[in-house]
Amino acid sequence: MIPPKESAASKGNAPIYQLKIVLLGSKSPVWRRLQVPDHASLAWLHAALQVTMGWTNSHLHHFLTAEGRYTDPSHNEDTGFGEEPDGDESKATLAQVAPEEGAQFGYEYDFGDSWEHEITVEKILPGPPSAATTALCLDGARAGPPEDCGGLPGYAELLKVLKNPKHPEHESMKEWLGGTFNAESFDLAKVNRWLGKLKWPRVTETQLRKALMGRDGYRE
Repeated sequence: MIPPKESAASKGNAPIYQLKIVLLGSKSPVWRRLQVPDHASLAWLHAALQVTMGWTNSHLHHFLTAEGRYTDPSHNEDTGFGEEPDGDESKATLAQVAPEEGAQFGYEYDFGDSWEHEITVEKILPGPPSAATTALCLDGARAGPPEDCGGLPGYAELLKVLKNPKHPEHESMKEWLGGTFNAESFDLAKVNRWLGKLKWPRVTETQLRKALMGRDGYRE
């Protein structure tokens, strides 16, 4: 494993990272802007991304950084990559894998649908340790795609069907979605309420599930 680099802002008060997360390939941009403590682990960031992007933690994921690939080691045997990851996401911090402003790394969720996210460190802000214990969503646009819709091509087809009440699959698609789906919807207050349910500094699978269950459209 390549040793992660030390944060350039690791001295003094614990810094706050301002991140912009963009879902790659979406015709209409889907993005979020988060502030996260620099000492947050990638495992904790995974939980925050699941909550803010609208995913349900139903599939595998990994982070792709300049230092290598990080994931949950308990899922290694299921990834199909044929090699060990470079690191355990629970032992790598945000500051270690992205030590400076402008740094970028990737997050892929669901290797079947292949939802790829680009994460950019927009700013590294000073912050007292007492305040650096959770994530805050500052802004964003549009809902994340529904789970298991077939990736970007499937999502485009889903939106096409939903826009046409006369389409033969319109009603069945609405039923599959559990009612309605508004691709333009983004409720900042709700996102931060869900983020507030994540425990610091570690999030268990049970805690993440509870944070996700309160969301509109959440399905087991």
